[in-house]
Amino acid sequence: MSTATHPDWQTQPAPQTPEEWIGRAAEVAAVLATDAAARDRAGATPYAEVQLLKDAGLVTLLGPVEHGGGGQPWPTAYRVVREIAKADGSIGQLLGYHYLWNWAARLVGTREQWEHVEAEAARGRWFFGGAVNPRDRDVVVTEDGDDLVFTGRKSFSTGSKVSDVTVLEGVLEGTEQHVFAIVPSDSEGLTFHDDWDNIGQRLTESGGVTLDGVRTPWSSAAGYVDKVFQPRVYNTLNVPTIQLVFVNFYLGIAAGALETAAAYTRTKSRSWLHGGHERAVDEPYVIDVYGDLTAKLWAVEALADAVAAEGQTLHDDPDAVTAQARGDFEVRVAAVKARATDVALEVSNRIFEVTGARSTATGEGLDRFWRNVRTHTLHDPVAYKRREVGRWVLDGELPEPTWYS
Repeated sequence: MSTATHPDWQTQPAPQTPEEWIGRAAEVAAVLATDAAARDRAGATPYAEVQLLKDAGLVTLLGPVEHGGGGQPWPTAYRVVREIAKADGSIGQLLGYHYLWNWAARLVGTREQWEHVEAEAARGRWFFGGAVNPRDRDVVVTEDGDDLVFTGRKSFSTGSKVSDVTVLEGVLEGTEQHVFAIVPSDSEGLTFHDDWDNIGQRLTESGGVTLDGVRTPWSSAAGYVDKVFQPRVYNTLNVPTIQLVFVNFYLGIAAGALETAAAYTRTKSRSWLHGGHERAVDEPYVIDVYGDLTAKLWAVEALADAVAAEGQTLHDDPDAVTAQARGDFEVRVAAVKARATDVALEVSNRIFEVTGARSTATGEGLDRFWRNVRTHTLHDPVAYKRREVGRWVLDGELPEPTWYS
């Protein structure tokens, strides 16, 4: 894609309020939307798209203001991800994952570690990738003096090929202890593979990665002091925070599908020859479907915003997070994840009912919305999210903190 026509954000004042940041995201989405379908078909590595996010300042949204960041809370980040995903689900996912990996130092690390990482990331406008896939346990971390050495392979490494730094994860040899560390993405021994060939989210660079003796100082092991991990309940907020990122780019994709379909119906769809209406927009069943899908989407968006606000109270005081508060929050996240999955799949599927047979042409690209949602919603079974809610309702059971709950 060409970023030559995007607004000259460098000459504009930086956004200050959540509304201004969401507005900035809408400007970026407008650029992405101009050729989203063509870029999806091409499947090229999204270097230009990531540069667009950097130029607009979106990559530093969560960063400290004193170092050039936006100083925004998670609810703003979620809304920004949703806005970007309206235009391009892949880039929405990349940005959402970037926020998660940028936050990983605060999630797991010591205060000294996360303050250093966040300052450097904001000043350098780093874009984060992550070689963290909990279902792969084949990365072993060994000690070599004052260094840690990561060796193995991960099946998925979203965004790393277009990133400045990559979050690594492995198990310390001879223990059950996981180690997280942030390394430059051009580190010796770090090889990203061009093997992401799935039906959706084609531009997320989610292929595998090989770690062949990647070295980093022990001091970069997040949360470790004198080689001993310092646990906090806050460490367990990874899953609900991650799942809310998923929720918001699902909702963004659904909103983009609905907006794109409505524009098609207004300008290209033909009314049914036996329906008695000259325009497709006057067909009662067309009006009904758009009304139904919009109402469902608005309802889940409202729930997502409410849950995000609830979660921010935990982020505001990390040391005060209790197991009860974390569990109650995860249940709420599980509920909205289940609903967002269902609604996004329904919207991206049913738009074809009201756009017509000609809308399935490859050049229109309407299929990308369903392909994107269908691909990522398989990340973890939504039935287990509903189970978390059901067990909580029936007997007050809190989800056990795992990599997926």
